[in-house]
Amino acid sequence: MRPRVIFMGTPEFAVPAMERLALSDLCDLSLVVTQPDRRAGRGKKLVSPPVKIAADAMGVTTLQTGSLRHPEVRQRIIDLSPDLIVVAAFGMILGKWILDLPVRGCVNLHASLLPKYRGANPIATAIAEGERETGITLMQMDRGLDTGAMYASSRIAIDEADTTESLTPKLAALAGNLLEANLGPLLAGALPATPQGAGASLTRMMTKDDGWIDFRRPAVEIERQVRAMWPWPRTWTLGPDSSRIQVHLVDVVVETVGAPGKIVRRNDEVLVGTGSGSIILRRIQLPGGRPVEGRALLNSGSLTEDERLGEAGGPMDLPPLVVPVSGP
Repeated sequence: MRPRVIFMGTPEFAVPAMERLALSDLCDLSLVVTQPDRRAGRGKKLVSPPVKIAADAMGVTTLQTGSLRHPEVRQRIIDLSPDLIVVAAFGMILGKWILDLPVRGCVNLHASLLPKYRGANPIATAIAEGERETGITLMQMDRGLDTGAMYASSRIAIDEADTTESLTPKLAALAGNLLEANLGPLLAGALPATPQGAGASLTRMMTKDDGWIDFRRPAVEIERQVRAMWPWPRTWTLGPDSSRIQVHLVDVVVETVGAPGKIVRRNDEVLVGTGSGSIILRRIQLPGGRPVEGRALLNSGSLTEDERLGEAGGPMDLPPLVVPVSGP
């Protein structure tokens, strides 16, 4: 009898790993646990999680739940007596009862090179922090937040144009490959694990306020912020009339054209001063409008050259996206 595996995951990121388990000859994917359908889009229609859609297409049994504490959910998982539980972006904390249940334990496919960027937001944070590479870590799960020992990892370069939207599927594919390469030894209990070393850091969930552009920061940091916040929450600023302007795409200019937030037209481009250097607005979205080229900011007539973006202020006392962690 082949080992029984339960997979837990929800978004598109988790789909390749689930598919590798479903197609593997090394195990039986007995159950996929995912979150409930959510309302989405302008019509607020119920939409199933990507993992649910993919599992249904492959004929794999799914269980949708908003909590692992429901007695019927707990009993169903216990009754399967899984040999291994694989988790990828599930979105829920696993309690001690489930961590202790499988013979081979619970493992997680985490989207960073641990111990850096533990927590909820490793992909966007790696871009925002200017990392040249990131990756996937296959790790043991314990009661801590991404603190378990590491089985294996795989690296990938972060392209200069990568956004969270473009980098996530690359990492998803990498996660599927890493799981497939290590599944046999993992199921046999023959895969050694290495404790995480020093240099741990913890990321947090993003909010819409994290998209606010502080033009006092250097242009290179703002450009990374724009890419990290795409497609959500998207970066934004306030015009002189306090209207919200989304900033979708920018380029960096070494020259500082003016005070932070100052708008300058140069040929057919719109530049904005920052704390160091300037940014060229490549694509923006004005209130109530569609995405347009940056020069539309001045062509709209609502703003004029030498006015300043962001003077109306923005969110105060935002906590950092990532903080260092002391201890294991």
